[in-house]
Amino acid sequence: MDNIDHDLAHTPPPVPVTILTGFLGAGKTTLLNRILNGDHGLRAAVLVNDFGSINIDAELVVGVENNVISLANGCVCCSLREDLVQTIMETIDRPERPEYILLEASGVADPISIAMTFNNPKFLDRIRMDSITCVLDAEQVFANPEYPAIMDLKLRQIASADMLILNKVDLAGLEQVEKIRRWLDDHFNNIRIVETNFCDVPYEILLAVGRFDPIKMGRAELRLGHDLDGEGEHEQGSDHRSAFDTWSYETDGLLSLEALRQTARKLPGGIFRCKGLIRSAESPDRPAVLQVVGRRVDIALLDKWNGRLPSTRIVAIGAPGSFDGIDLHQRFQACIVA
Repeated sequence: MDNIDHDLAHTPPPVPVTILTGFLGAGKTTLLNRILNGDHGLRAAVLVNDFGSINIDAELVVGVENNVISLANGCVCCSLREDLVQTIMETIDRPERPEYILLEASGVADPISIAMTFNNPKFLDRIRMDSITCVLDAEQVFANPEYPAIMDLKLRQIASADMLILNKVDLAGLEQVEKIRRWLDDHFNNIRIVETNFCDVPYEILLAVGRFDPIKMGRAELRLGHDLDGEGEHEQGSDHRSAFDTWSYETDGLLSLEALRQTARKLPGGIFRCKGLIRSAESPDRPAVLQVVGRRVDIALLDKWNGRLPSTRIVAIGAPGSFDGIDLHQRFQACIVA
């Protein structure tokens, strides 16, 4: 089917990959430390340029072998070698296959060239590009004006990203943040911007939690304190109550996957991530998984419902007050096939 990105009936699901980009000192390592030390329920592999900047609690480390640190929470931290393809293949082929891979690009790297690496035929059906996420230091965005090449690099890093994490907003102040937003609006169209301090971003926004497991599309999937059994209500989570809103939708109707894809591409700019388990008109006996991060849309077809009652459940996470729950409900209702 031409509107399905993956058919997962007979092959293991491809491992989702996020490329983390951003200029030197933006906060990428802080973000990686949160993931490596966090309780997100994923076997995540973090690929970094060197171990020296990674701060992992010694009690969490269960083994160090060659270029790999194994952690008690199931994560591994791998040192990148020059042969990126080989490093990724070895990571995927580990006895405990990772459920997610994060790759930290060098602060002076152009992420487009790294992303093109994943077009290698070896990766076919083995990995899936989940997102390119850029971390931007709000306090230092306009620093070093005497070096225009630095600003050009920052612009290329932002332009390649599906989502932008604007970090250190408390140090920058409201006036600087507004100036940055105007500057971004002048250069980019509808980019997703997550404002934060110390890169404190919920895993549900950064990672494709429960990406291919329909069982995890229930209450345990999102950890922001949502009630996913609500009928399209506009809610706020408990852990990041002031920073993020959530919305959920459920229907027994059959959705057109092509209409769903077009709707997902046109979601309000304040929505950072949207995911769902879909009962489609094209394949009603097989659930489809919708994954939206920033401006990237992915739809995969699973094998079966695994005892679940076939229905559609969609969750969206975004900035507070940035979207209208009634409007979102109408958009997804319009995807139902009569």
